Order: sequence, then C-alpha cells, then structure tokens
Amino acid sequence: MYRVTEAIKHLLIINVLFFVATQLYHDQMIELFSLWFPRNENFRLWQIVTHMFMHGGFMHIFFNMYALWAFGSPLEQMWGRNKFLFFYFSAGLGAALIHTGVGYYQFNEGLKALMHAGIKEEDIFALLREGKYNDYWYQVAPKGTIDNLLAAYIQPAVGASGAIYGVLVAFAMMFPNAELFLIFVPIPIKAKYFIPVLIGLDLFSGFTGYSLFGGGIAHFAHVGGALFGFIMMWYWKKNQFKNNRWN
Repeated sequence: MYRVTEAIKHLLIINVLFFVATQLYHDQMIELFSLWFPRNENFRLWQIVTHMFMHGGFMHIFFNMYALWAFGSPLEQMWGRNKFLFFYFSAGLGAALIHTGVGYYQFNEGLKALMHAGIKEEDIFALLREGKYNDYWYQVAPKGTIDNLLAAYIQPAVGASGAIYGVLVAFAMMFPNAELFLIFVPIPIKAKYFIPVLIGLDLFSGFTGYSLFGGGIAHFAHVGGALFGFIMMWYWKKNQFKNNRWN
C-alpha cells in the first residue's frame, strides 16, 4: 500500500477544498474556475490551471483522486516532489491546450456553416451569450456540427483527468509489467496493455462521439494529457533525465 506522498497529499487537499466550495457556491465556482471556451465571456486566463481542481460530482473527483494516489505515489517517490509537480501540471496544461484547440476547430466549423447559410456572426454570438440557440441552425447545418459548436462554447471543462492521463502514461512507461486489477475485469492486466487501450477508447469516442463511459467527457483533454505525458517521458528517458530527482 502506497503512502500519501507530499505533493499528492497537497493536491488531494486542494481538490477536496475546491469540491466542497463548489457544492456551496456552485454557479460562482463554475463561472470563475472552470475552463471556458476563449471566446466565451466567462473565460479567464487563470482557468487554464484552476479547472484541474474542479470536478462535476462525487464519483468524478473520487476516481480522479484515487488514480492520482494509486499511480502518482510511486512516481513522486521515484522523482521527488518538484519533478512530479512539474510533470503533473505540464500534462494538465497540455490537456487544456488540446481540448481548447479541438474546441476551436469544432466551433469554427459550425460558425462557418451558419455564416455560409446567411446568418450574421453577431446574431450567432448574441444567442450564444444568453446560452441559447436557434432551431433553424439545425436546418442549415448537420446536427453534429451544431452540437459541437454549442458544446465548445457553452460547456466548460472541469477535472484533473487530463493531468491524470499523463500520470497513467508515465506509470505505464516506468512500470510496464505492473498488474492492474479493475473493478469490472476480474483478471490482472499489465499497465503496458491497459493504458494504451484506455487512451484508444478516448480517441475512438472523441472522433465518433460515441462514449462507452457516458456523456459530458472531454475525451480530447484525456488524449492531450496522455500525449504530453508521453512526450515528457520520451524526452526524459532519451536524455537519462529520469534518473534525477528534483528535491
């Protein structure tokens, strides 16, 4: 059983405090600290970091914090506090970058389709700022295109999942033969097989819109965190930097 290492202990505390504050002051916390689309009037620069401490419900924070402890503890013990924190937040920022980039692409595709149909940009934004849309939009553009536009603009991103996926990749690369026992799979699966399959499912869901884990999941944030985690691990292993602790 892993002990709770220093950085992870503080991350757990901060996440729980944010979660409690969100239960008490839901609308204010969502508006201020979730990651909004950059063209949404609620967007603030600090949300690139603070969204990592926001969660949508108890099961969301429970599974994220469990994964942080279970997979992050051996990494922090090996790397030291500062190196682990650098990795964790870099993966989280990478997740936010990929999520926002995909959101921009999907939003602009919808915006171009509506403007091509003769709808003025200012009229589109006037409705979006009120959290509304026009049913006519679905008559002039594909449903998926409009759904993506609305989701990008109206739904903020919350959660540590992007950073957690970076941690999962690092764990799989450092402990590839570690056997993981999952709730719904009664046999052990090695990390080097399980983590790539998990990321593959997110890629599938992100591109197809069909999610095995339910709706409201930022699949490309997961993929972004995993990608940045892989890049950092590849660079560190190539330069033998993984052998150095940051104390």
